[in-house]
Amino acid sequence: MHITELILEGFKSYPVRTQISGWDPSFNAITGLNGSGKSNILDAICFVLGLTKTDLMRAQNQQDLIYKRGQAGVTKASVTVVFDNSDPTKSPAGYDHCPQITVTRQIAMPNITKYIVNGHKAQQQAVQRLFQSCQLNINNPNFLIMQGKITKVLNMKPQEILGMVEEASGTRTFEERKESARKTMQKKQKDIDALNELLKTEITPTLDKLRNDKKVYLEYQKSTADLEKIERVLAALEWTEYHRGVEESRKEVAANAEQIGEVDGEKEKLEREVEVSQQEKERVVKARDKEMKKAGKASELEKKIRDIKSQRAEAQAQAEGQETEIKTEQKMIRGLEDEQKKLEQALKTKEKELERLTNAYNTSKEAHDTAQAALQQNEDLLQTLLTGVTAASNSGGGGGYMGQLSDAQARLAQAQTREEQARNKLSMQQKELKGAQARFKEVEKEVGQGQRNLEAKKAELVKMTTSAASLRWSADEERKLETEFQEVKESIRQNQQRYDQFRASLSTLNFNYTDPGGNFQSSKVKGMVARLITLAPENNKWSTALEIAAGGRLYNVVVEDSGTAKHLLRRGVMRTRQTIVPLDQIQARTLSSNQRKAISQLAPGKAFPALDLVGYSRDVAGAMAFVFGGTVICQDAPTAKMLAFHRDVHARCVTMEGDVYDPSGTMSGGAAPQSSGILVRAQDLIAAQNKVQESQTRLRNLEANAQRVAPVREQWKMAAGALEVKQHEVKLLEDQLADSNASRIQAQVEAIQKTITDLEAELSDAKAKQSSAKNDIQRLEKDMAEFKNNKEGKTEELRATIQKQKNAVQKKNVDLKITHKDMQRAQLEHDDLGKEIRAAYANVETAQSAIVKLQKALASTQDTLKKIDAEIARDEDKLKQEKAALHRFDAEIESLEKAIADHKAQMTELDVKRQKLDHESQNLQAKKKGFKQAIVALEKRHTWIQEERHLFGQEGGPYEFKEDLESLRTRDAELRTKTTKQAKKVNTKVISQLERDESKEADIKKKLAIVLNDKRMIESTIADLDRMKRDTLAKTWEKVTVDFGNIFGELLPGNTSKLEPPEGKDIMDGLEIKVRLGAVWKQSLTELSGGQRSLIALSLIMALLQYSPAPVYILDEIDAALDLSHTQNIGTLFRTRFKGAQFIVVSLKEGLFTNANVLFKTRFRDGTSIVERTADRAGGARGR
Repeated sequence: MHITELILEGFKSYPVRTQISGWDPSFNAITGLNGSGKSNILDAICFVLGLTKTDLMRAQNQQDLIYKRGQAGVTKASVTVVFDNSDPTKSPAGYDHCPQITVTRQIAMPNITKYIVNGHKAQQQAVQRLFQSCQLNINNPNFLIMQGKITKVLNMKPQEILGMVEEASGTRTFEERKESARKTMQKKQKDIDALNELLKTEITPTLDKLRNDKKVYLEYQKSTADLEKIERVLAALEWTEYHRGVEESRKEVAANAEQIGEVDGEKEKLEREVEVSQQEKERVVKARDKEMKKAGKASELEKKIRDIKSQRAEAQAQAEGQETEIKTEQKMIRGLEDEQKKLEQALKTKEKELERLTNAYNTSKEAHDTAQAALQQNEDLLQTLLTGVTAASNSGGGGGYMGQLSDAQARLAQAQTREEQARNKLSMQQKELKGAQARFKEVEKEVGQGQRNLEAKKAELVKMTTSAASLRWSADEERKLETEFQEVKESIRQNQQRYDQFRASLSTLNFNYTDPGGNFQSSKVKGMVARLITLAPENNKWSTALEIAAGGRLYNVVVEDSGTAKHLLRRGVMRTRQTIVPLDQIQARTLSSNQRKAISQLAPGKAFPALDLVGYSRDVAGAMAFVFGGTVICQDAPTAKMLAFHRDVHARCVTMEGDVYDPSGTMSGGAAPQSSGILVRAQDLIAAQNKVQESQTRLRNLEANAQRVAPVREQWKMAAGALEVKQHEVKLLEDQLADSNASRIQAQVEAIQKTITDLEAELSDAKAKQSSAKNDIQRLEKDMAEFKNNKEGKTEELRATIQKQKNAVQKKNVDLKITHKDMQRAQLEHDDLGKEIRAAYANVETAQSAIVKLQKALASTQDTLKKIDAEIARDEDKLKQEKAALHRFDAEIESLEKAIADHKAQMTELDVKRQKLDHESQNLQAKKKGFKQAIVALEKRHTWIQEERHLFGQEGGPYEFKEDLESLRTRDAELRTKTTKQAKKVNTKVISQLERDESKEADIKKKLAIVLNDKRMIESTIADLDRMKRDTLAKTWEKVTVDFGNIFGELLPGNTSKLEPPEGKDIMDGLEIKVRLGAVWKQSLTELSGGQRSLIALSLIMALLQYSPAPVYILDEIDAALDLSHTQNIGTLFRTRFKGAQFIVVSLKEGLFTNANVLFKTRFRDGTSIVERTADRAGGARGR
């Protein structure tokens, strides 16, 4: 297919119809001056092929394509291209029957476009598909090489060169289709999302609700049908069971009457046997009484032994208490003596302190008195000097200076006399000291040895004291421990005495037995029921009711197992007859949870299970359930009566007053039992027993603690004993030293030395007073002389002196008060210590007197114990003799009593059995009557029973009894409740609503499936396109790179080129141009000349054109950068390599268009382009 004619009208520079005919099927060239309109011919052809980008036609918009933009009277542009389509093998799809195809494109202002194909109007897409089917895709114009394409190719990157190969291979069409498919897929995805959202938010929730409603509706229908069926089967089964009950009740009534007769016969037989045994027992008792009168009084002996043993226990406790008191008093004496020593030592220290403070006080007082006297003298002197009158305080002597002078002279004489006396005494004492010292030297060796021995003993005492203090025990801890032992033992004695009193007053609760021996374990005997119960104070009000509820079982003895019971039941083990309850054999009946629930609902706060009102240990829970398990304690009679006969409780009830309501129909009460209050009193016994056990536990803990610290206690006791011995040794040495001749002489020497020291102090004081008196005399004489010369000045000086003396006296007065206060405090403390020492001596004497008394009392108590032990031994021997004589009678009586008791027990059991049989007879009659009434009621309620009763119970029939009556009633109640609840929620229209919405859902899901299938197909198509693109691209590259090298070799002989991916990369990453000039491969196109680079670009373009040959090629001045020789080679290339293709080339170079078969020249005249045709040399024709 090729162009045969081109008609332009109003297009760009062709305002009038211009018909260009005679196009050569092979090589056409267009030339002309610049601006003559030669390129407009190419734009016109592209315009008809469907080009929409006006910038590629060198126009800004569509209006620029109309001659002079429509302002020269031409308002539309039309271009027609006539194609020769005579070869059907190369025809566009659908046009193989047309020998010629005429395509016209028209545009008009403002923006109108129209396509006409063979005289028929066509859509742009149809025109594009027409040209695309014959390799003229204007959107991928590989057949079109415009100006600047060569330069553009030279500057292309690997990806852009790959793009050119893609255009040549036609894979761009794949991309367009793939992009179109993606857009379609996005639209499909929106549809999918919309359908899913509709399903999720509207359809599915509605359907879920309707399906649930349907399920509920179907369940309701099924439940209703099941209920109706079960009601009929239940009625049939009840009718059958009632008939069977009537027959069974009749048989049971007859059997019951027969059993009553048998019981009455057995009872009469037992009564006769009891009467015979009673007569035999009376005979044996008379014989024993007769023997007892002869043999003595065993019971009196037993009572006497018990009383004596009680006395012995009291005497033993008294003796232990006395021993403890003696030890306590002895320890107290030791403590008092230690305290006494400490007090005496403190008294000595305090005496020294008192002496020091007394001396300080005397010194201060003397200084104060001296200062006060001096002050008084000066004041008197001043008064005398001023007034001439002697002061009253100085009335005994002269006044003024003369009086003071006389006084000072008197004091001097007195001090001289004292000095003389002190000298004489001192001389005498010094002589006496020499004699005493001479005597002491004779015995000094004895004193030194004794003193050294004393110091050594004291050092040992200090060391032993330190060693004892380092032990982890002390005297305080020892006293504390012994005090605790004494307190606990006293507590045990008092609590035991109180327990014995309660035990004696509640002798009926005592269980006494003799240890059977063997492997018997007393810990397995739990005790009497009444003593195993603890009653909270707030529950004391229920005690009477609990006693009535327990009855005789209150005095039963609980043991752990039947083996223990057998040991106790041996002859001679128990002193009284007792009923024994083995925990492993009893079967207790307790109130069920339903009964408990009914009690709390029917009588809240007014009735309680008896078990809930008593406390007990876990190990006897079975026994408590045996005693109280099936009983209810009620506040009043109406409550008890109501609960006893209520169908949900139906249990034995006891009121606070003791009235009993039994569901069997019996009632008892009206008077309090003889044992009333036994449970409350038993609590005191239990409390006393617990206190005894607590005290004993405390004692055991103390003993364990004492045992734990026993080693360190023994060490301490040994150390304390040794320390006490050492203290005694030190005291003996001190006493010996004090009583020895050497000590007396040493004391005498010390006393004389002290007297000498005092006399020396007195002598020194007398000398000081003499010096003071002499100074006063000199001062007074001087003052008298000065006073005569300067009376006023001396008066002022005297006043100043008096003021200083007053200040000094005041200060000394404060010092005197302080020393006096300290002396008084020391004196009081000294007196207090003396009192404490005297009190300590008195306490020691008192304690010693108490020990003597206690020892006498202990000796007396021990004598009493010996006497009591002797008396007990005598009486026990007598008792054994008495018992030996009575043993034969006791054994026979015991055997008879056992036989009588067994017969009576059997009679009691028979009475109970007869009572039960009577009660059963009444119940059976009532039961039979109830069955008959129930049958009548059923037949009245269900009239179909009479007609269908022959089918009741048949296997495979409608009334087959596969379940029991209780199960059917349970299912009937459950179904009735279930259908009632379902009826409130059921939706009767749900079936039709569900069918409608399910149909809607199916339609939506069908649409969704179609859309999803379309999406999958599109995704598959995209994957196929990607695969086809790669395969096609590889083939294209392989072909193009070969042609590229060949074409370049033809254009520039001896050289070659190729396309290859960048180093280390794939073809999809791009292609690079490689050139070899001669034998050297160039690294870059920059190493080539400009002409060589243009040839490379042109060779690549030609190779691409050759790969996918189009029927028409349009080239616009591609030779602009080539020289003449290369231009001629291009023309030759067109002829040799592109046979069958039509080339339309715009060129200004003769080397190119001279090779063309037809040459079109354009000229521009009067604003209009003109085209002239010139045929090849052979034809030589020219057209216009």
